[in-house]
Amino acid sequence: MTIPSSKAQGSGVPAATPDPAPAPTPGRRRWLILAVASAAQFLAVLDMIAVNIAFPAIGADFRSATTAELSWVLNAYTIVLAALLVPAGRLADAIGGRRSFLTGIALFGLASVACGAAPGLGTLIAARVVQGVAAAVLVPTSLSLALPAFPPRERATAVGVWTAVSAVAASAGPVAGGLLAAFDWRWIFLVNPPVVLLAWVAGLRLLPRTGPVRTGPVPGERRRLDPLGTLLVLLGTGALTTACVEAADWGYGAPATLGFLAVGLITGALAVAHVRRHPDPVVDPALFRTRAFTAATLGLLSYFLAYAASILAATLLFTGAWGWSSARAGLAVTPWPLAVLVVSMLSGRIVRALGERTTAVVGGLCFAAGPVWWLLLAGGDGAHYAVEFMPGLVLTGIGAGLYQPVMFSAAGLLPARQLSLGSGVLMMSRQGGSALGVAALVVITGGAARPGLDALRAGWVFTAVTAALAAVAGAALRTGVRADPGESGGSGTDPLRHH
Repeated sequence: MTIPSSKAQGSGVPAATPDPAPAPTPGRRRWLILAVASAAQFLAVLDMIAVNIAFPAIGADFRSATTAELSWVLNAYTIVLAALLVPAGRLADAIGGRRSFLTGIALFGLASVACGAAPGLGTLIAARVVQGVAAAVLVPTSLSLALPAFPPRERATAVGVWTAVSAVAASAGPVAGGLLAAFDWRWIFLVNPPVVLLAWVAGLRLLPRTGPVRTGPVPGERRRLDPLGTLLVLLGTGALTTACVEAADWGYGAPATLGFLAVGLITGALAVAHVRRHPDPVVDPALFRTRAFTAATLGLLSYFLAYAASILAATLLFTGAWGWSSARAGLAVTPWPLAVLVVSMLSGRIVRALGERTTAVVGGLCFAAGPVWWLLLAGGDGAHYAVEFMPGLVLTGIGAGLYQPVMFSAAGLLPARQLSLGSGVLMMSRQGGSALGVAALVVITGGAARPGLDALRAGWVFTAVTAALAAVAGAALRTGVRADPGESGGSGTDPLRHH
């Protein structure tokens, strides 16, 4: 059964014809496709984290710039990436995932060269904007190209590998950023082009050729773009992300913060009204008629609220209450991504043993157990880190490694014509949840650079609650239901699919 657009239902407009689901790729070729897709994810995550570490070195080169001006080297990438994920995913579905991926990876490489060669701060920020655009094209497209290459029973394993690559990038980011910045911060960007070139050549040879989708509201008609809907989504997500990212500097009650927040909410409401009326909108409401996909979208939003707040709280504890150096704090966090890496690589076997719903619930509860451990045991001097804090890091890492592969796999439940868009929506939950999680913790701790233990404990309560809500979303998944091959990105039994 094909999911028709909201306009087609009961309106006399012919429903969309089923677009053929791509068959899983045989042999080791699918793993090579996953490797290319994972390389794009690695670059996008690594660049975001490494540049944070190199921020002081960049400031030393542009001494005349204020801290607020320098912050846009970081924020321009984050805001543009978050704002463009959904429109870029919709565009990829319209023009073809392979073409979109190859364009995005080439643009990312060119922007990296421009960042590394930037003669001034303005040029660097402009190049970071282009990098954000390229990353927004790459991230959802990479997942949508990789998922159909695998049969449903192997998708949790594939997304587990993809998640593990993110964990490696997250753990390598501080180390790589610190080492390269010690030599010259420009090398953080200049190491990208060789990887980009290899990924582009491999993508050209390996990625399946996908043409423009011709399953719009009228059968056989090529899907059209939705300029007004795209603009509304772009403005809404961009304004909300800007408000979250800049609120700590502007002030949470400042006119600029409240103004961007108001613009985001109003534009978001207009976008919702628009997509409900448009015959082929930028975000098809039919996406959210798939129960598992809706659960994954809400679950990932809640999970990344907890994830981002927990990372920041741990850093503030180490460098503030415990008085550790940034280098020591970075090493202290390492058990977290290592646990994610190990568990993610095993996620396929775990899912086959427990089922998707149980795996997601256990993952969310494991993550919630981490901040509960800190609430009960973390003291004020860090002398017993191995007992007071590290077990909580391992618990949250195990939870992340279990939860993320199952929920990101939900993109594979969608029709082939909506894979990139669905991936973009899930990535938007990730980026939006991360931005909101950081903003929430800053509010909870009063914006202090060195918050006390009481403030951090309030933050751990927040992370435990949001992680528990993510587990509730995981419980909404259905198991053991056969998917309709016409609607799924694959074929056969897809245990996440709702009936």
